Amino acid sequence: MAENVELIIRFHPVGGEDVSVLTTDFTGPDEALGVIAKALDERRSLVLTRARYNREATENAVIVNLANVVAVRVARQDSETTGQYL
Repeated sequence: MAENVELIIRFHPVGGEDVSVLTTDFTGPDEALGVIAKALDERRSLVLTRARYNREATENAVIVNLANVVAVRVARQDSETTGQYL
């Protein structure tokens, strides 16, 4: 079984500023994109059980309502020039 890695997931909503969440819920960007795409296709929220919002020290569970999200970036590094868009 592969070890999970820390990923930065940046959500771009219809209105407002981007929201970034650090998570260790996935083994890599491909798995994260697959789970996010499935949640979008099924019109349901994305549930992250090991996430840190705004670089907090402790992990928490986070539920993201994807209804008003127009783009998602998944990256291993926090940079505006890296990562995949969905």
